[in-house]
Amino acid sequence: MDEKKVKNLIDRYLDLSMSVQRRGETIIKCRLGDELTNDQHFILRHIRKTNLCTSTELAEVFEVNKSAITAIINRLMEKGLINRKRDENDRRIVYLTLSELGNELFLESEEKIGRFVAEIMVQFEHEEIEAFLNTYEKLNNALLNYKTGD
Repeated sequence: MDEKKVKNLIDRYLDLSMSVQRRGETIIKCRLGDELTNDQHFILRHIRKTNLCTSTELAEVFEVNKSAITAIINRLMEKGLINRKRDENDRRIVYLTLSELGNELFLESEEKIGRFVAEIMVQFEHEEIEAFLNTYEKLNNALLNYKTGD
């Protein structure tokens, strides 16, 4: 492929990626309302998926420093959405779980986001959705395998 075509593809990808990410985050934030930020929602989502995790695990999964996770965790604690539980064998380890209120709010927010995604998905054929998700998973795997700092 010639350089001009490659540059056009890169430009298209970067423009689309930025637009989709920004617009998607804005719409999701509107759907979530003032109860949760997007980051808080995704933190609750991870805790719900794993049932319990540590702040160190969250920092690794979300690829942010631990102080950023601590700030989010503290806000979620203040709202009564998560619980902290010390490991019985090693008191230095603190596990995070969803509180009953956190679980309820998470389910409500997932429903709101699910309705939004469903509204968008009806504009595509099933095969298009499958092809897109397969390609997106391939992109995700390529990014996960990419060595940063190169």
